[in-house]
Amino acid sequence: MAERPGDWRLGFIFALVTATAWGLLPIALKVMLTVMDPYTITWYRFLAAAVIAGGVLWARGGLPRLGRLDRRGIGLLLMAIAGLTGNYVLYLLGLSHASPASTQVLVQLAPLFLLLGGLVIFHEPFSRLQWIGLAALLIGLGTFFHDRMDELVDPDGELGLGVMLIVLASLVWAAYGIAQKLLQSRMTAQSILLVIYVSASIALLPASAPASVYTLSPWGLFLLAFCSVNTLVAYGSFAEALRHWQASRVSAVLAVTPLLTVAFGALLTALPTGYRSEDSLDALSLLGAMIVVVGSAVCALGGARQPRPG
Repeated sequence: MAERPGDWRLGFIFALVTATAWGLLPIALKVMLTVMDPYTITWYRFLAAAVIAGGVLWARGGLPRLGRLDRRGIGLLLMAIAGLTGNYVLYLLGLSHASPASTQVLVQLAPLFLLLGGLVIFHEPFSRLQWIGLAALLIGLGTFFHDRMDELVDPDGELGLGVMLIVLASLVWAAYGIAQKLLQSRMTAQSILLVIYVSASIALLPASAPASVYTLSPWGLFLLAFCSVNTLVAYGSFAEALRHWQASRVSAVLAVTPLLTVAFGALLTALPTGYRSEDSLDALSLLGAMIVVVGSAVCALGGARQPRPG
């Protein structure tokens, strides 16, 4: 791929902002889960995204024109809506049963599922380097969970259930990514996301309890606001990074997100914040997380990657 025009240093900074936002997100969501249910949190996240993204597209005159879609386009749009909505909900449900670091390590499967989907559906090339990266990622996952294998394979246990939900979240995100790619000739990515945000806000409303926001403390309100705008900031920074830098290199930077989550969790636990990290990782688990990061980065450098989920 040819080098993108722009300043690579800006590309790196924006990529690092994205990784930082996604590194902090599961920690904030985990705390929010103690005061609000997953469906309501997800509803507020989609609602905030719909309002902000809708306002921006309206100001630019770029609101979606759904009347131009044929039956196949509508079907793909419904697939994209179900995929991203399912990803958000399943991710939070999985996070309620697993630690932030575990979910961040596991969610590295999502872009790999997308790459493999592209291999099957679009017949895209999957280089030898990417196969090596995939093998490294799987080895890293086994190493990361080396001392919790019994819990991992128990679907009735907390960790086993959480892992199953995160893997499902990764699969449905890949379905969303494939649908979005097929829709790109009919709609812009921003228009697709806006339709998803609005549709998800409507679909999740019956399962949500919006009035529970009145029971939140000021700190809880701040965390909810942070979770609600986090994805928009992260995806905006991601888009800016791609304007200045190659997609593969941006994705390689984003691969360090799990390590940032581990680092932020340890830092917040050490500071007088009241936060206590659930992760108690030994040296071998940390090595596994690093191997996952390397494997994910190698897969990204072997081919351009889509933005991550959550």
